[in-house]
Amino acid sequence: MCGIIGYTGPLDARPLLLNGLAGLEYRGYDSAGIAYFDGSMEIQVRKTTGKVAALKEKLRDDQEICHCGIGHTRWATHGGVTDANAHPHRFGAVTLIHNGIIENYHQLTEQYHLEGRLLSQTDSEVAAGVLDTIYRAHGGNALAAIKEFTSCLEGSYGFCILFQDHPGEIYALRHVSPLVAAYTPSGAMIASDLTAFIPFTREYFVVPEDCIIRLTPYEIHLFDQNMERITPEMLEINWNMDAAMKNGYPHFMLKEIHEQPDALKNTILPRMEQGLPDFSGDHIPDELFRDCSQIHIVACGTAMHAGMVARALMEPLIRIPVQVSIASEFRYQTPLIDERTLVIVISQSGETIDTLAAMSLAQSLGARTLSIVNVKGSTIARQSDYVLYTHAGPEIAVASTKAYSVQLAALYMLICRMALVRGLYTERQAADFMKELLEAIPAMEAMIEKKEEIRGIVKHLLNQPDAFFIGRGLDYAFSLEGALKLKEISYIHAEACAAGELKHGSIALISEQVPVIALATQNRVLSKTLSNVREVKARGAYVILILKAQTAVDEDIADVLLRIPDLADGFSVFPAAVLLQLIAYYASVGKGLNVDQPRNLAKSVTVE
Repeated sequence: MCGIIGYTGPLDARPLLLNGLAGLEYRGYDSAGIAYFDGSMEIQVRKTTGKVAALKEKLRDDQEICHCGIGHTRWATHGGVTDANAHPHRFGAVTLIHNGIIENYHQLTEQYHLEGRLLSQTDSEVAAGVLDTIYRAHGGNALAAIKEFTSCLEGSYGFCILFQDHPGEIYALRHVSPLVAAYTPSGAMIASDLTAFIPFTREYFVVPEDCIIRLTPYEIHLFDQNMERITPEMLEINWNMDAAMKNGYPHFMLKEIHEQPDALKNTILPRMEQGLPDFSGDHIPDELFRDCSQIHIVACGTAMHAGMVARALMEPLIRIPVQVSIASEFRYQTPLIDERTLVIVISQSGETIDTLAAMSLAQSLGARTLSIVNVKGSTIARQSDYVLYTHAGPEIAVASTKAYSVQLAALYMLICRMALVRGLYTERQAADFMKELLEAIPAMEAMIEKKEEIRGIVKHLLNQPDAFFIGRGLDYAFSLEGALKLKEISYIHAEACAAGELKHGSIALISEQVPVIALATQNRVLSKTLSNVREVKARGAYVILILKAQTAVDEDIADVLLRIPDLADGFSVFPAAVLLQLIAYYASVGKGLNVDQPRNLAKSVTVE
């Protein structure tokens, strides 16, 4: 979850590190710190609680130029948010930063006699103490020490390390937690995310798991577990550098809501051939869809909600069992999976640890895996049997918007292709499906244009502690994501209920002026949903009703009517998603909260 950056080269390292941390702050923002070699080649550590801006202020009067350093912005796991627990951690000759969790830190504390010698409550400082002990035992041989160090660790980690007697050099290693590196004309760089490399380079490589990397001002050396030099696989950033900038928007989230139509075009259009979905460019064979007897969709959070929408559409059409599982639960179960099971794993970052572990379990049981990810070269993408990249570009706001939309678009294309190759769709039916999917793009644009209207109707939410989302069928699947968006950035407790289940318990929570956001975009169950709307309205709820433009209802059925463009039922999710995202966004803005960096959350979840 934490943000990591390291640099060594001819430039002044400190402003580069600080600016890089500011770009990585969405990965964690409890505290921040840097460590660097000063003019006399001594390692200096500067850190503080709070955001990167607080660290910049702390260093404002420190003008010393340096050329090698590491930086970290933290999402707290072990130990509270204090200066002592902030990274970097120094122990003897070792100074390091860490993303991940060392699960056996308590045993290591005892084994290496670190009791009473630690200044923090973190597992990361324990790691520094262990590495320092091993390093001294190896007489200052950094590579040998790191190799032995990795054999001691249990858990996930991405480390960047400075050794006092190796000035100008940065050592790094990873297991699960992501690291990317690049050698640029301006020096060598390493980070937990590509956004830190802006504007230095478009070429980079993913640090292979369980390898050791050494960065110097002149080159990068990569070593495998046998200490043999290896050549990394170079990749190229495939999005415009401006995509990671706000470009005049007040928040990244609003910018990313606006980017959704283009993100859908970039994901869909390159995979269309004569009006039909085509995955030959992704090297995904039709046999994958034709031969499976069941499907498991595995994901977390927003990605899991995209999977629930897909299930509601897929199972009635394909007529095989489709399960949607929360990855953190799936990985500890004994699922009914065999070699004829297709497991679709969804992750924006491609590094979500629970999803990665779930995929590994599925593969061990013989299933074939297809991942839907947004980050080229990510761990999930590399370890799955097949990968379908979405093309959303970087998503900086913690609350996912465009990643959700492109995940849905990718899933809809998979559903269409599956129906076609299994003989459930003719080519004409498949082409009609894709035409309707493309019509969702202008429908999303139309909803974005209504943002000021949406802004006006959220005022009733601002002082309410609770809100409820209701819907049936696909509308219920939509409502799950709407509730998550509202709770994570406005801190309003929001609950999604299947509308027909209200009377089985949840309606006890409906009282005067409690906000209920009702989705009624599915014609097949429209009358039933409207009956549920009347039930909550009769109990005093403040109802915001979302329905299609041409749906006729009594004007007094709800306090607010919000209409989306008329699309076929299965495609209403796309404009509805924009609407629900804007409701959450303006609720957060109206409460004066930090939209892009909500409390306690981070963008990429790489720890359990």
